[in-house]
Amino acid sequence: MTTFGFQLYSARNFPPLSDVLKLVAKNGYKHVEGYGALYATLDEAGLKAMRAELDANGLTMPTGHFGIDLLEKEPEQALLIAKTLGVEAIYCPHLVADQRPTDAAGWFAFGKRLAEAGKRYQDAGYTFGWHNHDFEFKALPDGSTPQEQIFAGGPDLTWEADIAWVIRGGADPFAWIESYGRKITAVHVKDIAPAGENTDEDGWADVGHGTVPWKDLIAALKAKTSAKYYVLEHDNPKDIERLASRSIAAFNTY
Repeated sequence: MTTFGFQLYSARNFPPLSDVLKLVAKNGYKHVEGYGALYATLDEAGLKAMRAELDANGLTMPTGHFGIDLLEKEPEQALLIAKTLGVEAIYCPHLVADQRPTDAAGWFAFGKRLAEAGKRYQDAGYTFGWHNHDFEFKALPDGSTPQEQIFAGGPDLTWEADIAWVIRGGADPFAWIESYGRKITAVHVKDIAPAGENTDEDGWADVGHGTVPWKDLIAALKAKTSAKYYVLEHDNPKDIERLASRSIAAFNTY
């Protein structure tokens, strides 16, 4: 059965975490996804306290975002976070603009770098992969895309596919699911508002209330991928209760 999770980054502007976890659980979510600023600096006691809060709300954290610096420079801390919180799949979520390569060779090398960083986590039993934004789908001088080069350089990387960012990058998500579905182990589920709407929410929408054809996409993802986790995300919601309740209601119809 496909279950719907909640990316806690969506609620970063609605502290405290304890209230967010209660809200998420109340709305029927069974798992959440963590992100670096939530746990990267916590000691073991802090991580155990977070795990206790998850447990108290009947929630798990099977997936998490871990920044490239943490993955490369503090692997013992990353492994402690993953073990303590029960993470099963680790995804590197982003590369800041001033570090991004400008040509195919540079992105291929970044794919190799990611794969090298991921080896210790794969060896420890974790799924390891990349989470996309929009910049990975902008054509490079040779006509290829950063996303293609990342996967060419790191052929063992898996992919947490953020479908709405694929669309915002100008690419066809169905074509990418067809070509790279074997790599997709998790999916970010978010929606894009009609042009000119929800400008105070950066043009994003609650799932089922935007323009992304989620019913057809879910069908394609189920047919072409082995994705275990579907995770709600909204980068800048105004109302977290509205987002949580309306999005899961829509997802449950797909």
